[in-house]
Amino acid sequence: MTKRYLTTNQGAPVADDQHSLTVGVRGPILLADTIYLEKISQFDREKIPERVFHAKGAGAFGHFIPYKSFAPLTKANFLQDPDKATTVFTRFSVAGSSLGSADTVRDVRGFAVKFYTEEGNYDLICNHIPVFPLRDPLQFPDFVHAIKPDPVANVRGGPIAASRFWDFMSLRPESMNFLIYLFSDTGTVKSYRTIQGFGVNTYKWVNMCGEEWYVRYYWEPCAGVACIDSKTAAHLAGTDPDVAGRDLYDTIAAGHSVEFEMQVQVIKVEEEEDQPFDILDPTYIWPQDMFPLLPVGRMMLNRNPENFFAEVEQSAFSPAAIVPGIDFSNDRVLQGRIFPYGDTQRYRIGTNYLQLPVNMPRSPVDNMMQDGAMQFRNSDDIVNYLPNTLGGGMPAAAPKKGKTPQEYVSGNVGRQEIPGDNYYQPGCRYRSMSGMEKKHLVSNIIESLSQAYEPIQRRMLEHFMRTDSELGSRIAQGLQV
Repeated sequence: MTKRYLTTNQGAPVADDQHSLTVGVRGPILLADTIYLEKISQFDREKIPERVFHAKGAGAFGHFIPYKSFAPLTKANFLQDPDKATTVFTRFSVAGSSLGSADTVRDVRGFAVKFYTEEGNYDLICNHIPVFPLRDPLQFPDFVHAIKPDPVANVRGGPIAASRFWDFMSLRPESMNFLIYLFSDTGTVKSYRTIQGFGVNTYKWVNMCGEEWYVRYYWEPCAGVACIDSKTAAHLAGTDPDVAGRDLYDTIAAGHSVEFEMQVQVIKVEEEEDQPFDILDPTYIWPQDMFPLLPVGRMMLNRNPENFFAEVEQSAFSPAAIVPGIDFSNDRVLQGRIFPYGDTQRYRIGTNYLQLPVNMPRSPVDNMMQDGAMQFRNSDDIVNYLPNTLGGGMPAAAPKKGKTPQEYVSGNVGRQEIPGDNYYQPGCRYRSMSGMEKKHLVSNIIESLSQAYEPIQRRMLEHFMRTDSELGSRIAQGLQV
């Protein structure tokens, strides 16, 4: 084995890495101690800014294989051949909590999958709750602010935190469907191997003929769905706060794979107006009796990251990362997510974050973008512009794949509320629960809402009563309001 010798980042040999360069034994450290300055400077910068949302997470590599060709529905290359595996990286996360939080807190879990396809990266960003709390992305920063620690005391628990959360929710009644899921046992989990994933937003699939379908994604855990109650969640938060991340890592390290089945619901785009509700509204689920689930393929996670920071912390996802055959719908929340994900990664990691190995496409990258921090994709060509003749017009525009669908859009420009029923689906969800599930839901809501100021409690009770009179009455009784 070749012997390894310590060096600086510049490659210069280091003979002593344990003692600073000083004037005598008790004297000051010299500015000329380049070994110390490099080491401490690197240490000062070894953490990148924490994600504002989905800060704490765990990840794994694997592959995805479709069950059959889905050419009638989409021209996406990775969904054509049941004999071809596409490499994936999946990151699971806790949405509203910070890096040091417990894995079992009541929160949304992120479920983001990066497909390294032959046509570029496809990022499918899901949550473990099937609906979104808002209809308009303009309200999203306010939602995040409301669930984060207050800006004065920086405290997450207690009456102020509860009042902030419920104050915002009570003023956005479209969040009722989301709240019923969040405060059920679905909101507390201890294993990423047993959570579902929901695309929440509505995308489009496009085939070679230019035919379009609206699609919603599901991930079903092959190990089965499992949640925990609030008491178990609180106990684990104190005794094993990293339980979900550790469980994922240990399972794969022991030689076992973690598997999920991709399923979708589809509907022809031209049938959108015939539905009894707005299918582009992310606060609604698509009922499975109306839109049956179609099995698409299986994802197998079987390789742990070699380094957490390099491959999990620096991983970056964006709904804007799509491939031919997959397109955006006019789902307003999805439209609002297209830009900021990549933008926040440019701030958090750097302009050239897509050159990091975990984010880099496996397909060739060729364009005229250049420079910026940490750029290492060099070019020896004098031509760095388009159009050009000096470079032979290269790179040329990519050929179109199939027929491109045409969409006609017209309307008055303005800021408009999206109409919708805020109570029917959450009421149905509550009435479909078992007695024990209802008991846990009511108890969890009371535990949190009881800490909020009384006027906010009363405002929320009105929403719960309109969702289901039994649900509202049980919460009111527990609050003694």
